[in-house]
Order: sequence, then C-alpha cells, then structure tokens
Amino acid sequence: MTETTEPPGRRTPIFADLTPLRLSPDYRRLWFGNTVSWIGQGMTSLAVSLQVYDITGSAFSVGLIGFCSLVPLVVFGLYGGAVADTVDRRKLGLFSAAGSFVLSVVLVAATVAGIERVGLLYAVVALQAVCFALNAPARSSMIARLLPAEQLPAANALNSITSTTGMLVGPMLGGLIVGWWGYRSAYTVDAVCFTASLYAMWRLPSMLPDRQDGDTDKRASVLDGLRFLGTRPNLRMTFFTDLCAMVLAHPRALFPVIAVLWYGGDARTTGMLVAAPALGALLGGVFSGWLGRIRRHGLAILLAVGSWGTAIAVFGLTRNLWLGLLFLALAGCADTISMVFRNTMLQAAVPDEMRGRLQGVFIVVVAGGPRLGDFLAGSVADLATPAVAVTGGGVLCVIGVALLALKWRAFARYDAHDPQP
Repeated sequence: MTETTEPPGRRTPIFADLTPLRLSPDYRRLWFGNTVSWIGQGMTSLAVSLQVYDITGSAFSVGLIGFCSLVPLVVFGLYGGAVADTVDRRKLGLFSAAGSFVLSVVLVAATVAGIERVGLLYAVVALQAVCFALNAPARSSMIARLLPAEQLPAANALNSITSTTGMLVGPMLGGLIVGWWGYRSAYTVDAVCFTASLYAMWRLPSMLPDRQDGDTDKRASVLDGLRFLGTRPNLRMTFFTDLCAMVLAHPRALFPVIAVLWYGGDARTTGMLVAAPALGALLGGVFSGWLGRIRRHGLAILLAVGSWGTAIAVFGLTRNLWLGLLFLALAGCADTISMVFRNTMLQAAVPDEMRGRLQGVFIVVVAGGPRLGDFLAGSVADLATPAVAVTGGGVLCVIGVALLALKWRAFARYDAHDPQP
C-alpha cells in the first residue's frame, strides 16, 4: 500500500482538492485561462479537420493534420524547454499564447476572405504546434513557483480536468458551432477564448529561472538537460513507465476496426470508444481529492500504469460494448492518476533551472509515444488480429512495468516528503 500524508482521523476528500485555486490568485487565473483556451483549441482542431475534408474530400488529407502538428511538437518540444530555462517564463508564455491568438485570427480572416487553401490550414496547424511547444514547458514550470510542494498533486489533478474537458467539450461545441454558423464562428470563438490565457499570463509576476550558480544570462542547453535526466533514475522511470503504456498498450488506432468487428457498430460506436478513456480521465480528475494523501508517488505510478495495462488487456477480451467502454474508462482514470504523480515528480524533484527542459522531454514523450503506439497496434493487428494487438499490448505493458520496477527498485520507495530525482 502507498503511504499517506493525512493525519489519522482526518476525513479523506472525495472530489478534486480546490485548495490551489483558493491559495494562489495567479494559479487560479492561469488554470481558468488554460481551461477556456483548451476548449477553444478543441473546437478549432475539429473545425480544421472538417474544413480540410470539405475542401479535399480525402481522409488522407485529414490524417496529414496530425503529422503537421506532431513534427513541430517533437522538434520544438526540447527546444522550448531549453528556452524556458533561459528567459523569463512569463514572457515566453505570454508571447507564445499571443502567437496562438494571432493564428486563430488568421483562420478567422481566411474564412472571412473566402480563402480555402489546405496548405494555409496545414501551416497554421504547424505554427500552432510550435507555439504550444514553447508555451507548455514555460507554463508547467511556473506551477512549482506559484504553489507549495504539498499542493502540486492537487494542482496537477486540476490541470488534468482542464485538458480532458478541452478534449471532450471542445470538439462537441466545435461540431455544433460549425453546423449552425460555419467555420468562421468556430475560429472566432477560439480567438476570444485565447484572451483568457493572455490575461492570465499578463498578470503573472516575472519568473526568471532560479539558477543555482546565480548566472541568469547563461543559455540553457538541451544536451545538459538530457545528461541531467540520464543520471536521475527516478525521473527516467516516469518516462519509461509512460512509454510502456503509450507504446505497448495504446489501441486508439484500432477503434474504427474494433467498432465494426467486435460490436457491429458504426462511426457513432467509434466515437463512444474514443470518448470513453477521456471520460474516465475526466472523472479521475474530478474524484481526485484522495491523491493528496499519497506519499509514495513512484509506487502509485507503477500501480496506475499496471492498472492501465490490465484494463486494456481485459478490454481486448470483451465483446460487450458497455463492458468494453467501462474498461476503457477505467484505463483513462488510471492514466490521470499516473499523469498527476509523474508531473508532480517532474516539478518537485527537479531544480528550477532544469524544469523547462524536463517538461520539454515530457512533451516529446506525450506527443510521440501515442503515435508509436498507433503504429505498433496497427501493425500487430494487420499481422495477427486486433484482439492480439489489444490484449497482448496490455499484457506486455504490465510485464514491462514489472520489469522496470524490479530493475529500479528505489522508484517504488520514492517519498514525496524527500523528493529525490
């Protein structure tokens, strides 16, 4: 069992701990601004996909949107982290958010002018990914400066609610707005949503990296960040365990096939399969009050990733739609728990001068891992069957996590009261 920090006799909260929102006005504005902008981004993401398909009638052209965003995320993720460890993170966050706002305005202007160029949409998507790759490390690095260490799990649980709400609510609103009023309205709402993030960044205090040697003019090196990660086994384990889940047990690419072969469904069934993990992740964030009691963050990550793999493996054995959706939701909930503690370790156990670069690595893993998982799942399903790909991947995930835990046993003993990287 994981050790807890809560004194005996104190009642365990059920719902998400809102203390970070009450404690820090800066964090409260940042959280609200990010929540609104995530919803806007979800709307734009769907609207761009619909518009590309309207222009081309090609599913391949729609698929290229993901490629246009993946490459900048991977390329600029590490670079954005290094920049965040060099300059004032407030300014970096503000300028990158302003860039995203300008790109939303470009989409509005293009629809007003009647410009229907797929190349323009691809370029905007790629530049939006660049802005995100610069913004995310700066924003994530700020949280540990705005809140005490004991509030980081609660803050990361609240952040998970932000991202999953954006993934669930954004596309739904985007579809409704595009259907009722067209693409221009969806892009306009997104641009307005970004003003909340801009305002939150504007109100933040200056946040220069806190360098131990006192040299604030020193340029941060990506290689130095990777060398630091290479000598910190607990931090490496946060990435290794996540890769076990995202590469070995990530069946998202098979959902259209599974919907037809296993459940005799259609596009609506596929949509339900896609939404189930996100809904589970959202519920995991909403009912996250107990996470603040956990001290053994490494053990919690191992159990959460093992639970993800187990849920995916059982999903691969089910042929009842509602039971399958239940296990996908349980997997999403486990993923939220893992994410909360992985982010907390990256914030609490990393020196401030390295936080941006480690968050940059985090972005690369989060962006690239699922894509590798899609490729692996599709390849195994083609060579064998979807059931082998899904259940086999879940089992391999559990085995991989178990082997990692045996190799680096100190990870399971990681104590939030004495965070060691």
